Amino acid sequence: MELPPLRLKPHEERRLASGHLWIYSNEVDNDASPLSSFTPGAQVRVESHGGKVLGAAYVNPHSLICARLYAREAVPLDGSLLMRRLRQALELRQRLFDQPCYRLVHGEGDLLPGLVVDRYGDHLAVQLNSAGMDRLGDEVVAALVSLLAPRSILLRNDSAVRTLEGLERFVAPAHGEPPAEVEVVENGVSFVAPLGEGQKTGWFYDQRPNRRWLKGLVAGKTVLDVFSYVGAFAVTAAAFGAERVTAVDASAAALTVAEENARRNGAEERFEGLIGDAFEVLRGLREEGRRFDLVVVDPPAFIKKKKDYRQGRQAYQRINELALRLLATDGLLLSASCSMHLGRDDLPELLQHGAARQGLHLRLLREGMQGPDHPVHPAIPETRYLKAVLVQAGPW
Repeated sequence: MELPPLRLKPHEERRLASGHLWIYSNEVDNDASPLSSFTPGAQVRVESHGGKVLGAAYVNPHSLICARLYAREAVPLDGSLLMRRLRQALELRQRLFDQPCYRLVHGEGDLLPGLVVDRYGDHLAVQLNSAGMDRLGDEVVAALVSLLAPRSILLRNDSAVRTLEGLERFVAPAHGEPPAEVEVVENGVSFVAPLGEGQKTGWFYDQRPNRRWLKGLVAGKTVLDVFSYVGAFAVTAAAFGAERVTAVDASAAALTVAEENARRNGAEERFEGLIGDAFEVLRGLREEGRRFDLVVVDPPAFIKKKKDYRQGRQAYQRINELALRLLATDGLLLSASCSMHLGRDDLPELLQHGAARQGLHLRLLREGMQGPDHPVHPAIPETRYLKAVLVQAGPW
C-alpha cells in the first residue's frame, strides 16, 4: 500500500530529523499537499520540501499537531506493525514489574502516538486519543486480545484531548464485560480503582516511584494527602506504618473508594477523609491548628495550555504555601505537578519562594518524574510531564 505524500515547507524537517514525532499545521506545504485534502486519521508519507522521505504518520487537518510520525519509513501502520510495537511494550513492562499492573502503552514513548493502554491484571483500559489511532480502534482491540487474552477491555475515550482531535467522547466496553472496579498492586500495597467511573483510566501509575519515597519516612508519623483521589499516597503511607493519614478530595465517591482501600490494608482506624475544595480545606485545617509530619500535594494540571502558565503557576504557589503552613517543625512536603507547561525548575523555585515568605529554610531531598512505564521520548520534552520533589521545611 503506497501512502499519499505530506510535503513540508523548506527547512521544516530539522526537528523531525532530530527525532521529534510531531508535525504542526504551519510546517506543511499546503500548495504541494493541502491539509484539507486529507481525512482525519489518514496515513501519509511525510516528505521534506525536496522530496526526501522522512517517515510515515497519521494526519488530522483539524488539529494544531496535524500529523504524528509512527515510523521512519513509508510503511502503513497495519496489524503486523501494531502487534510488533505492542509486543515490545509488553516485554519492557515485564522486565520492569513483577505484577501485571502498569501502563502497557504510553503513546509517543512506545511509538504509538495517541494510544494509551493501562493494564489491571486481566482487564485493560484503552484511550484512543488521536484521529489516526481512533481509526485503528478495532485493530488495537484485536491485537490486545491476541497478545494478552484479557477478560475485558474498556474504551475510556472520554479525555479532553479527543475534543481537540474532533472526536466523540464516550466510555464503552470493547471486549468482555469490564468490572466496575479493578485491583491494583503497587509497591506491595493492594488497592481497588474505579475502572469506568474514575479519573483518566481509573488509576495514576505514573506516581508509583514517587509513592515509594514514603517507605522509611512515615512510620509513626501523621500524613496529609491533598487531591487524594482514591487514596494512593494516603493508603501507601498507612501501609508503610503512618500513625494517621488524612485524605482530602472534592469527590465523595473517590474518598469512599479511598476508605475502602484503607480497609483493605488494615488501616481503616488510621484513615480520615475530608471532602471539599483543597484550598478551603487546607485553610480550615490551618485555623484548627492541625499540623502534619508529611504533606503530599498532587493536584490535577493547573496549566492545561501554554497561555495559562502565569495563572496556573500562581495556583501551584498558593496550594504549596498552604501546605507549608501545615507542616510540623522539620516536616516533609512531597509536591508534584503533571502540567507539562510547568518547567522542571519551576516547582522547586516556587516552593522556595513560599518557604521564604514564611521564614522557613528548605532542603531539597529528592526529585522525581513519571515511572518507567510512562517512557519519555528524549526528542519530545512534552513527554516528560510529571515533576515531583521532596523537601524538608524547618526554621532557620
